[in-house]
Amino acid sequence: MKTDALIAMLATGVVPVAPDAARKRFQTALVWGLAGALVIMVLVFGVRRDLADAVRLPMFWLKLAFPLALAVPALVLSARLSLPGMRLGAQRYALAVPWLLLTALAAWVLLRAAPDERMALVMGNTWASCAFNIALISLPALASVLWAMKGLAPTRPALAGACGGLLSAALGALVYALHCPEMQAPFLAVWYVLGMLIPTAAGALIGAKLLRW
Repeated sequence: MKTDALIAMLATGVVPVAPDAARKRFQTALVWGLAGALVIMVLVFGVRRDLADAVRLPMFWLKLAFPLALAVPALVLSARLSLPGMRLGAQRYALAVPWLLLTALAAWVLLRAAPDERMALVMGNTWASCAFNIALISLPALASVLWAMKGLAPTRPALAGACGGLLSAALGALVYALHCPEMQAPFLAVWYVLGMLIPTAAGALIGAKLLRW
């Protein structure tokens, strides 16, 4: 078979991809992921009863700001990793900023606390379940984000899956904060971070196989 004939045969039925295909897929994934997370949070855990009082406290908004500050660069990186030839850019460094700030705040709180109070600040009252609850609430977002990536063309599947897992984890932590009564920075720096690492690791493992061409 001649080269021209082979190229013509391979090109038969090929439909050009819309330039905003990635944006539309991720928009859909975010909507379904957040909706699923909210459903699980409401049906399984419930909204904290003192939410009206909690919103008046600065730490409540910091608890929301932390996962949100991770979700934005994670979304950008996930979208870039879903397309071949895209550079990660400075967004990869932006992921470290919220974690460093929260860790610094947690260390400051612990240093100011009495020695016999420090363990309670770290463990809180829900340490045994917090990380797993965040991972559970993140599942709908993880599934929808991986679906969005699968329909595109990631060339680094494990890394793409990890970023997608981190994005889903950040969304899960954001929603879980509407239920979680813990408000101390040391608790958030340990158990919220651990809860977000679980979907990140799961995304890397699943993505390594699912997102291959």
